[in-house]
Amino acid sequence: LLETYRPNQTRYLPPEIREHLHNIGRSPDGERPAGTYARDILGRLLIDLSWASSRLEGNTYTRLDTQNLIELGQAAAGKDRRDAQMILNHKAAIELLVEQAEDIGFNTFTFFNLHALLSENLLADPSESGRLRQRIVEVSGTVFHPLGIPHQIDDYFHMILDKAAAIDDPFEQAFFIMVHIPYLQPFVDVNKRVSRLGANIPLIRHDLCPLSFIDVPERAYVEGTIGVYELKRFDLLRDVFVWAYERSCQRYMAIQETVAEPDPARLRYREALITVVSEIVRGQQPPGEAAVRAVAARMIERCGFAVLAAPDGSAGLALYRQHRAEICCVICDLAMPDMDGWATLTALRALCPDLPVILASGYDEAQVMTGEHPERPQAFLGKPYQLQALRAAIEKALNR
Repeated sequence: LLETYRPNQTRYLPPEIREHLHNIGRSPDGERPAGTYARDILGRLLIDLSWASSRLEGNTYTRLDTQNLIELGQAAAGKDRRDAQMILNHKAAIELLVEQAEDIGFNTFTFFNLHALLSENLLADPSESGRLRQRIVEVSGTVFHPLGIPHQIDDYFHMILDKAAAIDDPFEQAFFIMVHIPYLQPFVDVNKRVSRLGANIPLIRHDLCPLSFIDVPERAYVEGTIGVYELKRFDLLRDVFVWAYERSCQRYMAIQETVAEPDPARLRYREALITVVSEIVRGQQPPGEAAVRAVAARMIERCGFAVLAAPDGSAGLALYRQHRAEICCVICDLAMPDMDGWATLTALRALCPDLPVILASGYDEAQVMTGEHPERPQAFLGKPYQLQALRAAIEKALNR
């Protein structure tokens, strides 16, 4: 399937379809820097693409649930925590593509980053995040069996990227990635998610309307993908691709000029996250708690404070005993190994009854603060948080 494709000679999308997609996807403002269109609608795109792509994986979050999670950090009650993780992973991956529009491309660095972000905390073996698979996988609901030999997976993966990079039309590039990444299954899981976000790379780089997959029927998408797996036919998936892009253009063209520029503070936060994840992927290590702490530390530093970081409650207590004269406030996560946030808060107050403490959690504040606890924090910080919310929590805890 892949070996017979010749960039700019073989065409999955006929000329009339490509011309149509260019006409509807082009910005009315003419030629602009890469990623401008996507940045103009970033707030809407984060919600739409995160929700729509996750829904195609069986995610139970509604669009409103997704909006509350992304904008307010509120997880939906009664929903699987993996659903929230999947959506937040999409958000981080979309931000990577939009904010690094000049640098992303059809290369291993971009795609390993994408997989690392999209698969964070979702794989049974975290070491497989951001890396090509070394074992056989199966695709449920089909008789298709992906390639299973590691060195061949590596060879074909690089062939996909090389051929995609050589294609001169951004829509042909986008559809090519949607076909070949799921067909090869280069990662142990999350391949279709990588392909959907990867399809946006050429659109973002050419400042075209992004592809959000909003309202795409799950059955049509699955049947189109199975058509590629089992029959090596692209017509149904192509119909889904074209319809989805038309729907995205209709949705975003009307709002493009009315959406405000992204908050510069939020952009700085995204860049910090992207830097940390990039360093992790370059070192072939899965993103984990250390990466999260590093991002949080950079944000606190931007609020004007020096930072001492600890991996858990016991280490935090030891660090406080050693530097108590220098510490004016503690930000403590609710969920930690060894000692949870409440136990750590109680132990800290035993050492210093007036110590300002901020309790951080991805759960709703009302849920976290219910119940009887011997000590209470000065402020609550909902995760994921933005720089403004972090600064406000610190000021509240310090009573400024």
